[in-house]
Amino acid sequence: MFKMNAIARAVVRALVGCTLGVALAAQAAPVNVKIIGFNDYHGNLESPGSFGVNTLVPTASRPAVGGAEVLAAYVAAMKAGNPNTVVVGAGDFIGATPLISALFFDEPSVETLNKIGVDFVAVGNHEFDKGKDELRRLQNGGCKIPADPNSCKGFGSAATGSFDGARFKWLAANVIETATGRPLLPAYGVKSFGGVRVAFIGMTLRGTPGIVTPTGVAGLSFADEAATVNALVPRLRAQGIESIVVLVHQGGFQNTLAGVAGQPITSDINGCTGDIKNVDGSDSDIRAIVRQLDNAVDLVISGHTHAAYNCSANTVDVRGTTLANAVTTARPTGMPNRAGRLIPVTSASAFGRVLTEVDLVLETSTRDIVSVSPVNRLVDRSNPAINAAIAADPSVRNVVAAYKTAVSPLANAVIATITTGMSDAANASGEMEAGDLIADAQLQATQPAAVGGAQIAFMNAGGVRNPGFVKPAAAVYPYDLTYGDAFTTQPFGNSLVTMTLTAQQIKNVLEQQFSGCRGQTANRIMQISNGFSYRWNPAGSCDTRITDVSFTPTDLVSNPALPTVTGPTDNLVIAGVVQNPTRTYRVTVNNFMATGGDGFTTLVAGLNQLGGAQDIDALVAYLAAFKAPAAAYDPASAFLAKPRIRN
Repeated sequence: MFKMNAIARAVVRALVGCTLGVALAAQAAPVNVKIIGFNDYHGNLESPGSFGVNTLVPTASRPAVGGAEVLAAYVAAMKAGNPNTVVVGAGDFIGATPLISALFFDEPSVETLNKIGVDFVAVGNHEFDKGKDELRRLQNGGCKIPADPNSCKGFGSAATGSFDGARFKWLAANVIETATGRPLLPAYGVKSFGGVRVAFIGMTLRGTPGIVTPTGVAGLSFADEAATVNALVPRLRAQGIESIVVLVHQGGFQNTLAGVAGQPITSDINGCTGDIKNVDGSDSDIRAIVRQLDNAVDLVISGHTHAAYNCSANTVDVRGTTLANAVTTARPTGMPNRAGRLIPVTSASAFGRVLTEVDLVLETSTRDIVSVSPVNRLVDRSNPAINAAIAADPSVRNVVAAYKTAVSPLANAVIATITTGMSDAANASGEMEAGDLIADAQLQATQPAAVGGAQIAFMNAGGVRNPGFVKPAAAVYPYDLTYGDAFTTQPFGNSLVTMTLTAQQIKNVLEQQFSGCRGQTANRIMQISNGFSYRWNPAGSCDTRITDVSFTPTDLVSNPALPTVTGPTDNLVIAGVVQNPTRTYRVTVNNFMATGGDGFTTLVAGLNQLGGAQDIDALVAYLAAFKAPAAAYDPASAFLAKPRIRN
């Protein structure tokens, strides 16, 4: 047998020790990971317009942003800088989409997201607009049943006449199917980087049933967000997972108290001014969630409010040390969790305008995330490198172009002429010009006795979508309004519901527009139809704000362009007092509101409910009276009886 002498043994020991040291050093080397996040895509295959990095950028100087092909190119460029990359979303990737996606049942949204390279997406409330079965179809693929010619176009799938479904995974940790007691979809997804596994927990706000039609959430329950995450932590740790990221469809707003007590009056996509509040300045839901999270969570990517923020002024070392500055905008370094530790919380606006680029460092020995550096980046369509990349690989652009061609005959059909734009911005009393138009259309559609006998119509302000009835930048007024323009403002496909309410119930639902009154969680001023008006007192308290309400019967059916008064004015409320509490009226709302959506629970008790046309169909029918050669619709016309709301 060969025996080593002392010198040989010493050499071997040295070599073994050196090799082992190198191996241990390699094992201990940290792993750099990139997370690319965004939220509230809402099927914006095309650019949603211009956007600025902050509110100081003049409107004329804000670049055009977004679009599926530009998003894909930005994601590809970010991935090129780090092979350890994962692309995630915080919900509402489908639903409330432009016609180019909605007409085709949001299959174009899924197909473009596949090509962008998304890995995991939290469900949002709009994922449930068409119910759990339709969400599962979009996840798993297959055509609409019963068959529909607008399903399975296949422009972004494997073959014409097919729909592949999502290659990414929707995550629904807190969405429980009541029949089974289990999550509707996977609670989390896991990716491994350099031997370290990272978990992504995805979920939507627990209040989803209050903002989605009952048919959309039938058979489902929605659990507390923080409690859901905390219950999953031990399960993940049992699998050896210590790195945990939360994707949650809930958020807040920067700068809600602008100008008050020295609060800055600007906001920035990388800012966190005002500590992320609700619109009324109260503590935001996202802060409340983070405040209850287990210390194992190291990053929260949020959404829902369509706001941009980056609550992480510096690169945050999760062991408690602050590293080098990642961005320059001053803001808090995170939100406090249950243990009081600050963790980064981000949101990337909406419609593909912004991407959140997060650089993580993973420690292989502990399997922990040890540093987090998020930056929100504008998805600028003028970027030369991005445009060169799209020219080199136009595959996503080609998919969008194919759907644009398929939708154009309907989208470009002129339905009316308007004299000027009508935005979804409310005045000081809460009235929107676009909202007035929609409420009138819904009243006209349900006024005939056979379809409801409506006298009044209410429209939820949140259902009047951007930018209202406003012409494209290159057009001039008078403007020929197209079906596509109208659909952009009314994208939900809600149906109309006419019900009987008493005068007292009308007073109650008007009071319910204000935060803290009758269960309402935010100020939500409804839009009202011609002939109805009221006055409210901002200094009042719950059930004392509505001071005067009047109703003048007005016929919108015979001639919408020249409505006629058909009866005397009825004063429902005078000086805060309901004059005849039991007197009844027929009131039209959309099915979302009729079932208590946006907190209008008073409407649930409405009697003799009768379903009607879809909201977009009612709008198109009303506007037909203002199509050439007839006179254009003028929002300043005296016959519209404005203002309808006063404070």
